[in-house]
Amino acid sequence: MSTTSSEPNLPKAPVSKGRLWTGCILSILPALFLLLDGVMKLMKPEIVVKTTVEIGYQENIVVPLGIVLLICTVLYLIPQTSALGAVLLTGYLGGAVATNARIGSPLFSHILFPVYIGVLLWGGLFLRDPRVSALIPFRR
Repeated sequence: MSTTSSEPNLPKAPVSKGRLWTGCILSILPALFLLLDGVMKLMKPEIVVKTTVEIGYQENIVVPLGIVLLICTVLYLIPQTSALGAVLLTGYLGGAVATNARIGSPLFSHILFPVYIGVLLWGGLFLRDPRVSALIPFRR
């Protein structure tokens, strides 16, 4: 009779200090930006409301977007839930890409900016979490 574990057989080896620090820095930079963005949505300064309305959303969606963004970002920052947070933030950022594409924003500065943030989020997680790097193997 075999016993099965609820965790997949993924490496548990610790990552090197250099890789861990690089991953943490790559994770913190976009997370700080997203936290600031979420807090600004909760505070609703005029520029945030004006911009949100200009891109086609109603003013009453600003605070709920901020709450969702903050929850997803906090989940990303907690090591035990970082993969879930990364998946949720990927969805959130995908919505930002779609919104900017729909309104005809400039490609590299607006449409792809959420992609840059997502790459940093996933790159940081890849470097600091061996379970994620095992799921996304690169051949050597």
